[in-house]
Amino acid sequence: MFTGIIQTQAKIAQITKDDGIVKLVINVKPQYATKLEIGASIAINGCCLTVTEFKSILDGVEIHFDIIDETLALTNLNDLVVGHRVNFERSMTFGKELGGHIVSGHIHCKATIASRINEGNNCKIKLNVPANWKKYVLYKGFIAINGASLTVGHIDDEGFWLHLIPETLSITNLGIAQQGDKLNIEVDQQTYTIVNTVENYMQQKG
Repeated sequence: MFTGIIQTQAKIAQITKDDGIVKLVINVKPQYATKLEIGASIAINGCCLTVTEFKSILDGVEIHFDIIDETLALTNLNDLVVGHRVNFERSMTFGKELGGHIVSGHIHCKATIASRINEGNNCKIKLNVPANWKKYVLYKGFIAINGASLTVGHIDDEGFWLHLIPETLSITNLGIAQQGDKLNIEVDQQTYTIVNTVENYMQQKG
């Protein structure tokens, strides 16, 4: 489980394909790999991945992951190239402050940036989401975008708006996201459960 509070941006160091699996290697500064173990879970752009290998390098720590086809199809990890920066969050530990909301690291869909408006220190991003996921996006509700816990703004027929503060733009890769980019979406689990429960109840009654 994760909090949706991005800790840093990691740099893509290597991407290779091996018998249907993509092997992803990222670089982070040493403080973000403290007490790291093989098998640990790390959210990369909000997607929960398992550490398969890690080692110290000259300027940090190199961390390895294996990514299967289903994950590549559902997420924007298939669009990554060497040099890209991804959002990085270690899994929650007992007693850690929950500053965002509970995030599972299971991506539901991808959303496309339809518009980006920068006005001084304010930034607004319009995201278009697949029609079958719109019902889980509620005004002022929680949503995880590339792993970052954010609040849903105005909603329209195609999607919704995000209003991003400078801190979010500097810490996450949303600061460099542009129109046309695809971002990973994880809807709020409570909203997902409530909507599905109500729909199932109404179908049984109707």
